[in-house]
Amino acid sequence: MDIKEVLKLADDLFFAKTGNHLDNLQEAILRGTVRGQRYSQIADDFQCTEGHVRDVASKLWKILSDVVGEEVSKSNFRATLERWHFSIVSSNFAKDFAQINNINVCGDTLQSIEVPETRSHPKQTPNQTNPKPKVCQDLADAPAVLPFYGRTGELATLEKWIVQQRCRLVALLGISGIGKTALAVQLVDQIKDEFEFVVWKSLRFFPPLETIQTHLLQVLSNRQEIALPALPNARLSRLMEYLRKYRCLIIFDDAQAVFRSGELAGHYQTGCEDYSTLFRIAGELSHKSCLLLLSWEPPREIVAQQSENGPVRSFQLKGLDAAPARQLLRNQGLLEEEHWQQLIDRYRGNPLWLKLVAGMIQDLFAGSVAEFLKYDTLYLGEELKDSLAEQFNRLSDVEKQVMSALAQEAEPVSVSKLLEGVKVPPSEVFSAMQSLGRRSLIEKNQAVFTLQPVVRQYVRFRIL
Repeated sequence: MDIKEVLKLADDLFFAKTGNHLDNLQEAILRGTVRGQRYSQIADDFQCTEGHVRDVASKLWKILSDVVGEEVSKSNFRATLERWHFSIVSSNFAKDFAQINNINVCGDTLQSIEVPETRSHPKQTPNQTNPKPKVCQDLADAPAVLPFYGRTGELATLEKWIVQQRCRLVALLGISGIGKTALAVQLVDQIKDEFEFVVWKSLRFFPPLETIQTHLLQVLSNRQEIALPALPNARLSRLMEYLRKYRCLIIFDDAQAVFRSGELAGHYQTGCEDYSTLFRIAGELSHKSCLLLLSWEPPREIVAQQSENGPVRSFQLKGLDAAPARQLLRNQGLLEEEHWQQLIDRYRGNPLWLKLVAGMIQDLFAGSVAEFLKYDTLYLGEELKDSLAEQFNRLSDVEKQVMSALAQEAEPVSVSKLLEGVKVPPSEVFSAMQSLGRRSLIEKNQAVFTLQPVVRQYVRFRIL
């Protein structure tokens, strides 16, 4: 959502609660908040005292909090409203609902409110009697809408795969911080009207498949009281019936959590082996739905089944292109735009890494990129190290050896050169390199391999 859309939604919610539209100062506060301005800056722009701005803002946050049913503040205003907008949906089976100021809340986590006027729909003539089908969304596990930059090509490809070509199983893969979740949130908002059900489930705490299946069956049965099959195969069979009957989009976020640490990519944790059957069956059998997996690494079933034009595919997400990466840095308030490309190249366009280094440059160099670059260093803050540690700690011993060997090389190396520095059988090195590629931890150019600068710096830090 751009600033105009955010302000329009805020005005609609404010009007629903108070019967009045936002006044000029209230709008200035919201506009300044979206732009990252301090209250003192907003006061200067509006030619009033900072204390007055704070008082008006406090009352404004309270009113918006009452409307959306959760605390709204200066720090989370945009994310909260974008998440609220993302949850806007018409439910075709919500039988029990409460209406609060034109906002209908139905079921447990199923939400339905009228689509705001800012969303464009084709005008219907009086003779048209086929309104757009309604969609049920269960987005209890969906994250707050995140800042989003560029990715038009990635969105177009994924929409083509899922909507037009009817892929049944798609993995969106990439290193931590690369923007998988932000892209998926944007994608779902863009294509949700093509489905009868949209369900977002997080696997972060590796729930047993039985728990996930039970929840999905309840949602897809319109939350009716149904007798759930006791046997795992029977539950899977029932789930597949629903996936054939309805057009469903099911997103599994943090899918890497069901995979085991200390092994090559795609080996399941103890107690999570049933996910293998679900992913395999979802890819093999014909149905109308799509399972979208967001993960640091692909399930082995996707590796085995994927093909360029088949119903099972994976998309390896790379860093931002130059233009959206520059927009990110611009929003972080950095100076000296002529030096930004060096930052983008060093951090490979990774949105999280760029945001973290931009924050450090603001804190220590007052936003001066040129001043930071004088030190010719690659900054790894604690947050970035923690992010990489999560992935490095999942690697097998052979993968760690390969990473360590690559970290010692200043230039890309061939497989034969790499084998000279790794004292394990070639077949194990080959498997490890394939696994590292699937985890987005090594870069390949023709027949030579290297590490991203940030990853190389981190591995060197780990082995010193």
